[in-house]
Amino acid sequence: MIINLIPEFLAVRAAGDPVAAYRDYVARHRPLLAAWWHNYVVDLDSPPAEEVMRAALAADRRDLERLVTDVDLERVASDARETAAGILELEGPLDVVLMVGVGAANAAELVVHGRGMVVVAVEHFTGVANPETFGLGLDPALLPLWIAHEAAHVVRYCAPTSRSDLRRLVAEAAGYDCWALAGRASLRELLLNEGIAVHAARAAAPGYPEETYFGFTRRQFRRMRELEAFLLRAAQDDLDRTGLGLRLRWLTGGLTPSARLVQGRVLPERSGYYLGARMAEALVAERGVAAAARAATVEFTAADERDLHGQAVGA
Repeated sequence: MIINLIPEFLAVRAAGDPVAAYRDYVARHRPLLAAWWHNYVVDLDSPPAEEVMRAALAADRRDLERLVTDVDLERVASDARETAAGILELEGPLDVVLMVGVGAANAAELVVHGRGMVVVAVEHFTGVANPETFGLGLDPALLPLWIAHEAAHVVRYCAPTSRSDLRRLVAEAAGYDCWALAGRASLRELLLNEGIAVHAARAAAPGYPEETYFGFTRRQFRRMRELEAFLLRAAQDDLDRTGLGLRLRWLTGGLTPSARLVQGRVLPERSGYYLGARMAEALVAERGVAAAARAATVEFTAADERDLHGQAVGA
């Protein structure tokens, strides 16, 4: 199902009392929006939420209005969903939500009442960077790439055939809480989760420069490749450990260099995306991205060993 909340948000801005209209909008879509805010913004009922709401409502949205006029977002999202469903051999429902993400992530996954959702914060895909909305200015043509990326997470969390530890943790929590999950899942599981999603995006939208699938600049991607051997060594002792700090260090932007210091060197921001894709590569090549999205972590290790053995025999 495609859920398009953009027209409703624009109507809220045009209301006589936008803040009150926004509160009504939140009430109508409370399960979805509360989950989004909790995971990617701030808790919806916390004092800072009011300031975020007011800033989001006051921001210049001409770029978003042009996008809505020029691009059939629902058609793009529907086509992307079908492509991702085929690549990932989707077994159950998958909603794609188009909305204004109030300056948070450009796209993300949610599980609400047991239903997997891909959420796209459309303000990031207007093609024009917007400092008032924190919009990244991404080309709307990249929407299929990011929808496939997030759909891979949903498969890993929700597919009945998924053997990932993440599926168990999401089921035990009766929903997706990225902060609680980060403290309970191993670093190996978290890295593979993102790495598989990178491979899914590549399969769904081939032909882009490699850095595009990671959300890196060309320079950042080149630096990751230069540091690959170090990244593998730096993560090795922590792969089977848990802790929110590990997720922040490897998968989150905005941390200070000191917080990313490992073995005397500073990890590049979000380097876990690159490392996770490398860790998933052998199994994806051997069995395909749909199988990899459902595989347990031990299956990736075994595939790596088979790949190394094959290389040694070939040599």
